[in-house]
Amino acid sequence: MGLIIALLVIWLVLSIVGFVVKGLVWLAIIGLILFVATGVWGWVKRRARS
Repeated sequence: MGLIIALLVIWLVLSIVGFVVKGLVWLAIIGLILFVATGVWGWVKRRARS
């Protein structure tokens, strides 16, 4: 579970950096996609364990 949380934090930071720096909007989009994908992956794994 710690790995998923760490990945979520990394993707969130990348997204924020992408939105702050005008030339890096592509980084924000990739960060948001990875953030959502990691969240879904963690939710599915947690649900499968229950």
